Amino acid sequence: MSVIETIRAASADLPEGRPAETAALKEARRLMEVCNACRYCEGFCAVFPAMELRREFSAGDLSYLANLCHSCHGCYYACQYAPPHEFGVNVPRTLAKVRDEGYAQYAWPAPLARLYRRNGRVMASAMALGVAGVLLLAMLLQDHTVLFAVHPLTPGASFYRVIPYNVMVWTAMVTFCFSLLALGMGFANFWRDTGGRAEELAQVRPLWQALRDAATLRYLSGGGHGCNDTDESFSSHRRWLHHIMAYGFLLCFASTSVATFYHHVLGWQAPYPVFSLPVLLGLLGGVGLVVGCSGLFWLKLAGDPMPREPRLLGAESALLLLLLMVGITGLGLLAVRTTGAMGVALAVHLGFVLALFVTLPYSKFVHGVYRTGALIRHAIERGAAAGQHKLL
Repeated sequence: MSVIETIRAASADLPEGRPAETAALKEARRLMEVCNACRYCEGFCAVFPAMELRREFSAGDLSYLANLCHSCHGCYYACQYAPPHEFGVNVPRTLAKVRDEGYAQYAWPAPLARLYRRNGRVMASAMALGVAGVLLLAMLLQDHTVLFAVHPLTPGASFYRVIPYNVMVWTAMVTFCFSLLALGMGFANFWRDTGGRAEELAQVRPLWQALRDAATLRYLSGGGHGCNDTDESFSSHRRWLHHIMAYGFLLCFASTSVATFYHHVLGWQAPYPVFSLPVLLGLLGGVGLVVGCSGLFWLKLAGDPMPREPRLLGAESALLLLLLMVGITGLGLLAVRTTGAMGVALAVHLGFVLALFVTLPYSKFVHGVYRTGALIRHAIERGAAAGQHKLL
């Protein structure tokens, strides 16, 4: 049988004996069988080498491959069978649908999985309720003379006169710890569904390789020339914007961690001077969030819609908007902290932070968790394949 005949056979409808499953999984399986027969894109990213290790594709395999995909769109523009060809091969769009279904499938606790179905509305509601709730509580708990007063930058005062320290800390701890638990349980569900075993996570070399690939965003370089961010031309804009956003988020987290160390270990209470480590980390982190999120949002609007799934734009944009607002309100709070606007600015900023913590396990944020899991599995499979090759 020729290559073309093999591809046509793989493009046929699935046999009736297979168990019922979603349309996205059926389409993903068809495309993987087509791509396995062609293999033109095997050097583009991690998806195709991982695909070539399989002859059949379970739902877990497809979820693994979908999360291994970084949506660089290189395979779409290189594919000779992409639309309008009769085979209609559109790997990025199809795998995006599979990923979205997986987010709901792996969510913990299971009853909250329905939040994914209305993700954009949920994120918008969380932002509105978070800001309104914190602002309303501040107005109810504090006299307006406190909320709108000019507070000197006195350690242990200022911010804590508007919202008590214990209220800030316990609210943040409860919501953040729940989010970490939910993300961890989601990762466990993903790992089990894709065929992973707990003991595999103790393998140091694959784990290190996967974390390095995730930290450097290795596969957002496409086949080496960059991604097709907006059209057929290559660019590294999306990769660098992801770096700026991700490390901006980590710098904000580092700022909070350092401030916690200052408060509980050294006994130095906020607010801190402009040139102190917590403030500088927060300033750089806020700028990173604003620049990275704004750039990524622009790329989503300016990019070619064909390799994307339009239905997912709302959920992806909602997370970018929330992170953007956290960055903007954080920088705004720093700018007005010595004025009468500080109380309202603090309440608004904490409202967006609260919305972020609450929605982390039920937003596009989870793709980082599952993508890292897919990179770990890929590193394990590469190591096993290399070992077999040496034996041969």
